[in-house]
Amino acid sequence: MPADNTHFVVTAARRRAAATRRRALAALRRLDAAGAAITFDTLAHEAGVSRSWLYTQPDLRTEIERQREIRPTSPRASLPERQRCSDASLRQRLELATTRIRELETDNKRLRRALAEALGDNRLVTARASRHATPNPTIPRPDHASSATTSRTPSTTQTRSSEG
Repeated sequence: MPADNTHFVVTAARRRAAATRRRALAALRRLDAAGAAITFDTLAHEAGVSRSWLYTQPDLRTEIERQREIRPTSPRASLPERQRCSDASLRQRLELATTRIRELETDNKRLRRALAEALGDNRLVTARASRHATPNPTIPRPDHASSATTSRTPSTTQTRSSEG
């Protein structure tokens, strides 16, 4: 019959349980010092243990529930007090952002006005150029179908100008 070696297994299990407990307590202290929200999920993730194991540990469970009551899980509350923005600081940032928005709106209106003027000037130049341009005599004008048969050719235009 083989020798009874169960005491080695029991000793190893106790060492593993103690190491897991130390990891959980160290993670709890780190989260508390960082001002992070302490929940079963965050502690389990930080310590590398399962949530179900945390629920079976009465002292850890009590501490997690106490921390949840003290420190809500909102993002602002999860920061330590020394890292939180003050209301005056937030108001100042809001005022700066509002001023910047007003400046950008003014600049946007000025640019839109300049663009409208440039497009209007471009339209005037194009209209003047099209009035002064001579139509191509070889291409019939679509708005006067009857004039297509009596369009001038370059030789006719030259003859008239030399006669006149």
